[in-house]
Amino acid sequence: MQRQSHINHIKSISQLVRLLGFPATSHPLIALVDYNNVSIDMFPKGQKTSLDFYKISFKPTFTGHIKYGQAYYDFDEGGLAFLKPKQIVYPPENIQSYEGIALYFHSDFIRNYPLGNNINQYGFFSYDVSEALLLSAKEKEIIASLFATIASELQNNIDSFSQDVLVSQIELLLNYSNRFYNRQFITRKAINHDIITSLDKLLNDYFKEESSLKNGLPSVKYISTELRLSQRYLSDMLNSLTGLNTQQYIQNAIIEKAKEKLSTTNLSVSEIAYQLGFEHSQSFSKLFKTKTNVSPLGFRQLFN
Repeated sequence: MQRQSHINHIKSISQLVRLLGFPATSHPLIALVDYNNVSIDMFPKGQKTSLDFYKISFKPTFTGHIKYGQAYYDFDEGGLAFLKPKQIVYPPENIQSYEGIALYFHSDFIRNYPLGNNINQYGFFSYDVSEALLLSAKEKEIIASLFATIASELQNNIDSFSQDVLVSQIELLLNYSNRFYNRQFITRKAINHDIITSLDKLLNDYFKEESSLKNGLPSVKYISTELRLSQRYLSDMLNSLTGLNTQQYIQNAIIEKAKEKLSTTNLSVSEIAYQLGFEHSQSFSKLFKTKTNVSPLGFRQLFN
């Protein structure tokens, strides 16, 4: 049996700072690390890492690749990447990949603020590194300014307002990231439309090959895996371009296939539901009426 590689589990930001060879931070739940000042000896080759806190990486200029899962992200343009707690980070093949600045903050740091409840709304924490945010020159200036403000605040003496200021800066950073990701979806329309074309073909082939008879309805997980995209990125990209999330897009494809069968075959509603992957025909009829405002039989009668 092949032995699994060890995962270095870092439980606290204080532990991380010690591992990187820095003095203790002014606040145990947040730290800003300049990787240009970190010795390469701090990174054992082949060491995978899991963090119990959030990480936002900012690389203004960069040459190299970072591996996340089975994908690589090319930071030649510079940009932002986001990690949520418990995600596993694979070590880079090139030690120069450790460039730029990283902001680390624990969920406890934002727990008593609205951001603590809302942070899951920032879907990019669930994106793969290969889906990181590429920044324009103007966007880099904005992000660099925010990181500089956070660095300045962390260098001040802690007072009763420090946490309020830092949390507001983190939230501002995340809101700008949301805006810039939406811009990226729009400016990369050609690439994203290619993804949608591949998605349409994947769904068409799924029903054409009658995979639904064996595997049931196509799932979001199946679709994202086949397209080699994270579920959240695919859903956010589709919503930006079509107004639909992945589940809704799949459902629309199912309805279109159902309409085709209802109008061109004599199959019963139950037979059509079974062929499309539904376990119960009632579930199919309910979805069809929700999407079309007419029952499957009512739709068929329109063609008789």
